[in-house]
Amino acid sequence: MSLIFKIKPFKELSADELYQLLQLRSEVFVVEQNCVYQDIDGKDPKAIHIIGEFEGEIVAYSRIFKAGDYFDQASIGRVVVKENFRDRKWGHDLIKEAIVAIEKNFGTSEITISAQLYLKKFYESHAFIQTSEEYLEDGIPHIEMKKA
Repeated sequence: MSLIFKIKPFKELSADELYQLLQLRSEVFVVEQNCVYQDIDGKDPKAIHIIGEFEGEIVAYSRIFKAGDYFDQASIGRVVVKENFRDRKWGHDLIKEAIVAIEKNFGTSEITISAQLYLKKFYESHAFIQTSEEYLEDGIPHIEMKKA
């Protein structure tokens, strides 16, 4: 079985969907990565949300932004797959879905991301290239990457 994707602006998220996606983000970005940071950053209302469900549970998620809302170019952020589903390689499906959603919703294939350094090869496999030196974001090594 594979993921079922839903693509929704913030106002169309149900309370249950919002709760589940915030729970997943907190579970991975705060608890698993042992990183205290403000996940609820005020940017969710501007984002389009890419939700990957498996058997009714949100197990993969990312958010996309049009140019100017986060970076000068369109962007993808908060890319996450629930830990016990990572062996299924659904992160690749999630990124492909986010790229297509940017092209469809924003009419561009130029994308900028702030990637955790350890995921460099993952993003390179989707045609992103490193465009900055390493920097710390919330205490975690990151790099800027772009896709043309």
